[in-house]
Amino acid sequence: MSNIKLIRTAFCIIAVCAFISCNTKKKEEEKEVAFKFEENWESLSNYNIPQWMKDAKFGIFIHWGPNSVAELHTDWYPRWMYLDSGHVDHVTGEKLNDIPHKASVYHKEKFGDPKTFGYKDLIPMWTMENFDAKAWVDLFKDAGAQYVVPVAEHHDGFALYESSITPYNAVDMGPKKDVLKELTDEIKNQGLICGVSSHLAFNWNFYTQSDRFDTGNPEYAALYAPQHEPYSPASAEWLADTWWPRTKEIIDKYQPDILWFDFYLDRPEFAPYHKKLAAYYYNSGLKRDKTVVLQTKNLRYESFKPGTHMLDLERSKMDSLRKAYWQTDTSIGKNSWYYAENWIPKTSGSLIADLMDIVSKNGCLLLNIGPRKDGIIPDDQKQTLLEIGDWLKINGEAVYGSKYYEVYGEGPTKTETGHLSEGKNKGFTEEDIRFTTSNGFIYATILIPPTKDINIKYLSSTKLDVKGVELLGYNGEVAFKQDENGLAISLPENTNLKNAWVFKIKH
Repeated sequence: MSNIKLIRTAFCIIAVCAFISCNTKKKEEEKEVAFKFEENWESLSNYNIPQWMKDAKFGIFIHWGPNSVAELHTDWYPRWMYLDSGHVDHVTGEKLNDIPHKASVYHKEKFGDPKTFGYKDLIPMWTMENFDAKAWVDLFKDAGAQYVVPVAEHHDGFALYESSITPYNAVDMGPKKDVLKELTDEIKNQGLICGVSSHLAFNWNFYTQSDRFDTGNPEYAALYAPQHEPYSPASAEWLADTWWPRTKEIIDKYQPDILWFDFYLDRPEFAPYHKKLAAYYYNSGLKRDKTVVLQTKNLRYESFKPGTHMLDLERSKMDSLRKAYWQTDTSIGKNSWYYAENWIPKTSGSLIADLMDIVSKNGCLLLNIGPRKDGIIPDDQKQTLLEIGDWLKINGEAVYGSKYYEVYGEGPTKTETGHLSEGKNKGFTEEDIRFTTSNGFIYATILIPPTKDINIKYLSSTKLDVKGVELLGYNGEVAFKQDENGLAISLPENTNLKNAWVFKIKH
């Protein structure tokens, strides 16, 4: 072949390669443009909660940090320890009474005057020396959890991760290591869905700023927030220089598949960031080919339009079926999120009943644990998780990947609704039944193990033709009959089943 022909051939090859490269790049750009979310509600309304989130159903929430050091009155200890002149409404600032909070009295007795020994001085005592990320995630998997959401930063303003924005972080203080990274890396390594939570929005008005305390010293503004009028809206400067950069830092460094936000994000001053946050986070997921999930509350103000996020309810549930997927977050502790010596635990049976009540109404459960300050998960909390896991090993087919039925169930017990309403709920009875569906079967969960024959009124012969019934975890035959009054199931004997019973119904 002549040199001229060689040159022509080479040019042709180069041209073809350039054409292919250009087309590939163009297609990638078109794909990026097509799927990019913009900072407006019209664009964000194209968001859909991914199927992996709808299938997961059960997750673990983790509250831990310097709050854990006090071991009493721990949920809002950093706030309550400074309420020496009475309780104050956390939204309006209205004084409710003149009695010092128990945490204020406790702090003075155990640690000293908060003028000289404030919350900042508890940080070195949050040591996490026995923290074992692998052991934690092993436990969560044994519990049957599909996703895990550790707290990244709470109202106290302390970052449980390595931060370039605040000096009050776990790498520079306390355990002197990025405990959040160790945990999120392990969650991902073990194949669970990884989330993180941010509670920083309330930091602006979390502490009582006063010269009586160290909170009145501007030197500690990075922890206690800049000095400002009590209960004034968060300043534009704080939002732009602190809250937003720290939020972006969590998204960029830890790449969570779920990003959970606490209240105060739903206040008017945060409104300029709502669309910005959703677009930034959703687009960050698309860059790694992942549809991520933004979970938020809408308590006093509507922060996110319906269909642009996933609704979260704190210590509360739905009283009816909700077609849009949602979540309850609650704690194993009736009285606490963080570890406390007076922790009052819920039973595994009550939590399993709650799980099935929630799932039947198209929701999922995010269940919190509270590790000790040294990084140990207390034995009673471990036991509760393992008992839930044992139940899910038998009954998981009625839970994971399931869908709601045409009605959520039947029974006499009403579910209270509204923020923090779970304490008003009465316990379920054996007449409370919840439905889920999967792979063509209907699953009827008797929330409390029955002591007599079961009659499921809704599943009457006028609704469907039941061809077979089995009890998950039971090897014997299940006798039943169906007529216009419902599906009557004879009580099986010697089942040896703990907690809720699940009947698998073929029709």
